[in-house]
Amino acid sequence: MAFLELYRDRLKHNYNYLEKLFENRDIDWGVVTKLLCGYKPYLKEVINLGVKEIHDSRISNLKAVKQIDPEVQTVYIKPPAKRSIKNLIKYADVSFNTSFETIKLLSDEAGKQNKKHKIIIMIEMGDLREGVLGENVIEFYAKVFELPNLEVIGLGTNLNCLHGVMPSQDKLIQLSLYEQVIEAKFDRKIPWVSGGTSVTIPLLLKNMRPLGINHFRVGEILYFGLNLFTMKTVKGMKDNVFKLYAEIIELYEKPKVPVGELAENPSGDVLEINEDDYGKTSYRAIIDIGLLDISPEFLIPDDSKIEITGASSDMLVIDLGNTRRNYKVGDLVSFKLRYMGALSILNSDYIEKKIV
Repeated sequence: MAFLELYRDRLKHNYNYLEKLFENRDIDWGVVTKLLCGYKPYLKEVINLGVKEIHDSRISNLKAVKQIDPEVQTVYIKPPAKRSIKNLIKYADVSFNTSFETIKLLSDEAGKQNKKHKIIIMIEMGDLREGVLGENVIEFYAKVFELPNLEVIGLGTNLNCLHGVMPSQDKLIQLSLYEQVIEAKFDRKIPWVSGGTSVTIPLLLKNMRPLGINHFRVGEILYFGLNLFTMKTVKGMKDNVFKLYAEIIELYEKPKVPVGELAENPSGDVLEINEDDYGKTSYRAIIDIGLLDISPEFLIPDDSKIEITGASSDMLVIDLGNTRRNYKVGDLVSFKLRYMGALSILNSDYIEKKIV
């Protein structure tokens, strides 16, 4: 059976790197754990690093965090659904919001639970996912400030999450200016300008972060050490916190080109044949993962000579070339993962999870 390993020492190494990076710049930050899909053993590993603030997009995951350590500040990082308001107030100390109607419901429910709920209002900065439009920000805050049982602790934005719009100095300066205008207009202190995510770290490393951006929420770079501008590993970080292992369940020398009339496969794809491959063979291995577990595009074989040739629901075929390279049935093949691949694997009940 395929299994995933989390390496505790590598996770700690990356956490310490980021902690020092933020501490030296007087930046508050929290760890995004939505990748972990509420898996408690991995959540415990993150919390044991000393994390005091955890961000997630699933209330059930924040509930798991509170069960592990009630003192961790939990932050819900997408606009809440109305049907989730009661549990959100129960398990999330902070939430990201863009709808006044929803914020009013949060205020009402916080009163019922005798709580003061903190909110961050998200501003649209061009990526066209969630966010209040800039021309409506002042009016929006004016209405929110009138509601009881709430504490407005920040404004924020998300970039590169939908259409790939990258963060820039100009966009982050603009976000900082919204905070200054709101504070001046309403004589209210807004503690956080939450403009930082993993994709913003490269600006930080180049000292291009506007000083007004004082809060980051970070996930991908913690687990993968990836510079999302260059798509290379950040110097000094580890890119192998997670590793996936799958077992070879068949290995034969076979033709490189299928034999017979071709039609759509179950995924709706039709194979395009390279005519140079006619008459050629190669060693092809089947491993015990498939599309149900992960899309092959998110797998990075540790053996750079392995070529992923295709996948069905429960099996994946790899091409070993003209030699078996000492592989045999029963051997394990290891892979690094891209973010969306790790998300699929961690959300699968079919993949065993281990801690090393």
